[in-house]
Amino acid sequence: MRELSFTAQKNYVRADICLCEHMEGTTRSAVKKLFESGYVFINSRAAKPSQPVSEGDEIFCTVPDPVEVSVRPEDIPLDIVYEDDDIAVINKQQGLTVHVGNGNPDGTLVNALLFHLKNLSGVGGELRPGIVHRIDKNTSGLMVVAKNDTAHVNLAKQIEQKTCSRQYLALLEGNLKEDEGNVTTYIGRSPSDRVKMAVVPAGKGKIAITDYKVEQRASGYTFCRFILHTGRTHQIRVHAKYLGHPVVGDDVYGIKKQRFNLNGQLLHACRLELTHPKTGERMSFTAPLPDYFLNVLKKLSFDIGGIKY
Repeated sequence: MRELSFTAQKNYVRADICLCEHMEGTTRSAVKKLFESGYVFINSRAAKPSQPVSEGDEIFCTVPDPVEVSVRPEDIPLDIVYEDDDIAVINKQQGLTVHVGNGNPDGTLVNALLFHLKNLSGVGGELRPGIVHRIDKNTSGLMVVAKNDTAHVNLAKQIEQKTCSRQYLALLEGNLKEDEGNVTTYIGRSPSDRVKMAVVPAGKGKIAITDYKVEQRASGYTFCRFILHTGRTHQIRVHAKYLGHPVVGDDVYGIKKQRFNLNGQLLHACRLELTHPKTGERMSFTAPLPDYFLNVLKKLSFDIGGIKY
């Protein structure tokens, strides 16, 4: 455990912003936990994250020692598209949950990362080392993983500021009316089923923004590209349902009776663009569709050779 104390050199509209500025490499969520745990004091009084800070205020914070990762490594196959000392880009297979949680004590991407990679960031906590963003268990495709805390904070900021581009390919039920468009809604917990997400009124959820573009049409199905501008839970799947054309194979938001005997939705994170957190180089990665996805497209007579990633 360490102690941090300093005098504010200027005014701040919020105490958490002030602390973030003085704790380089620490995320807003980690700073928030310090406030929630009662570890932050301003002028000897327990502070709230939203309270203002004035020039000359004395800030004191106790920072607990980081908890060692207790999730065990597992030899689960991983498709590592790229790796250096700061980041790794993974092409996650369908059926692999990203991190340990309720009902998933092991067999996750995190277990695999601990086996295959030497270092992982600790910003996400002991159960989510290296995890900057997630994709659903039954969604395949590209994810970036942070191998140190500095890289983690930088990548998280890119996602927050929408400078990290993420594109998906999906097969949708039916013929989408428009060739391209934008869906902007609020997404929150479904009022009728708390396990699901849903489009909800403003104030009941968080803003969710998705662009879409039809790539091909065939046999009463639409092969579509989605570009995320926000990263809400199940965002593309919820927006596809909202458009009236759920993702094929989605047994949560789509048609219950499946035609193709799939193990999950035909949704694939095909392209990832980011700025390297250390070098500043703009990097672009692509991942081809998995075989089970391509096989369905072939059955429906889509032009496999014309797919762009």
